[in-house]
Amino acid sequence: MATADVKHHDYHLVDPSPWPFVGSVSAFILAVGAVAWMHKMFAGAPIVFGVGAIGVLYTFASWWGDVIREAQHKGDHTRVVQISHRYGKIMFIASEVMFFVEWFLAYFDEAIYPIEPNQYTRAELLGAWPPKGIETFDPWHLPLLNTLILLTSGTTVTWAHHALLENDRKGVLQALALTVGLGVLFTICQIFEYSHAAFGFSGHIYGATFFMATGFHGFHVLIGTIFLAVCLWRAYANQFTPARHLGFEFAAWYWHFVDVVWLFLFAAIYVWGAGPGGGGH
Repeated sequence: MATADVKHHDYHLVDPSPWPFVGSVSAFILAVGAVAWMHKMFAGAPIVFGVGAIGVLYTFASWWGDVIREAQHKGDHTRVVQISHRYGKIMFIASEVMFFVEWFLAYFDEAIYPIEPNQYTRAELLGAWPPKGIETFDPWHLPLLNTLILLTSGTTVTWAHHALLENDRKGVLQALALTVGLGVLFTICQIFEYSHAAFGFSGHIYGATFFMATGFHGFHVLIGTIFLAVCLWRAYANQFTPARHLGFEFAAWYWHFVDVVWLFLFAAIYVWGAGPGGGGH
């Protein structure tokens, strides 16, 4: 006799979870704290922001932990469910591509048409691109080093993927550890670069578009590094097999996306955007 607990399909009907509600409340607290802190609305704003940030991070860890348990122990991620997950990840990366397209459009709009006749204010402020007085980075020094770091990390994450397919656990651990280390090194180099920038975020459109585009990319590198670090921990725990490693596959997809975006940033903002002089800082 069939019972209510027996599943007769390949789809995953999720169990009731508190994390959507907890995450929403935490994100709201974080946003209120951030706005209040930036506008110095009350003395306890940093504490409110911290409480919200801790709540968001706790939600991330707990929710993703539930997803791992669903796949690892409950067997809820059937082939049909994995196909849906892949479609979802593809759509997510596509949305991230469009997010960066907007920053490129903003940058190129200012760079290609700095003296557009119907925009007199912009012509007065800019006159040329890069704007007068802006000392850009030399693309062939630290930006080139960062490019080589990310390209190397793309190679090591591919090495990890092939090692996983061949059931080479030692190779997976070595390659993933190298990838995480390179991600951390890239972030350190970018922080060093920002600290030595000859221009700031405010006061001109060049600084705003530069820091928004490269800064959001840096944030994605940080997220990708955490993603890969979790995969490294899971690899140590023997949670990946040649046949079942969807979490690692998604991390590799995301990391390659980060690599490709950086190549466009390097070519457009650092090399082409440096102007005729090729950068002077």
